[in-house]
Amino acid sequence: MKAAIGSLFALAALIAVPAPVRAAAPQAAMSADHNLHERIEDRLSASTLKKYHVKVSVTNSVATLTGTVQTEAERHKATQLATIKGISRVENQLIVDLSAPTGTSGTMKSAAEKTKEGAEVVADKTKEGLSKTGEVITDGWITSRVHSKFVGEDLLKDSDINVDTKDHVVTLKGTVMSAAGRARAVEQAREVEGVHRVIDQLVIGPKR
Repeated sequence: MKAAIGSLFALAALIAVPAPVRAAAPQAAMSADHNLHERIEDRLSASTLKKYHVKVSVTNSVATLTGTVQTEAERHKATQLATIKGISRVENQLIVDLSAPTGTSGTMKSAAEKTKEGAEVVADKTKEGLSKTGEVITDGWITSRVHSKFVGEDLLKDSDINVDTKDHVVTLKGTVMSAAGRARAVEQAREVEGVHRVIDQLVIGPKR
């Protein structure tokens, strides 16, 4: 009987141990993400990309990059800098834009200006509400127009582009055959009426 009681106490002790361990796990994960975030920011600050306002966030070991750079090469470099030990995946959502602002003060000023400009654009688009042909500009209408712009484009032959529109913000995903094709796809999407912003998540390479 004593042996059986002793075994029960030992089993209860084993069951009770994992609870605090499990409770500490989320906190440990958050601490690890924070450390990874700081390491990536340090690497970006020590590179030529420090002239841009590249925002980094790390959740569950996945690094997400947002902001704007001027070239595809710089976008690729950002991915390389964020690919460090401990990071399982890099979600590069950087937008390639030749007019991307550079410099710390310039970036801060541009951000404020863009916020104001963005509000004005939204107000204008809301006021207009209709396309030049009299059609209501909805997210679905924008998606259809963007797809139609890609038809017949030589630079986009053999590409596989998915277009998603939410609140007049267009996200491009999929593959294109060249950097020139990628730039053309973004340019064409921006030209569509009602588009407030284009998020470029395209990858250069053959169809998957």
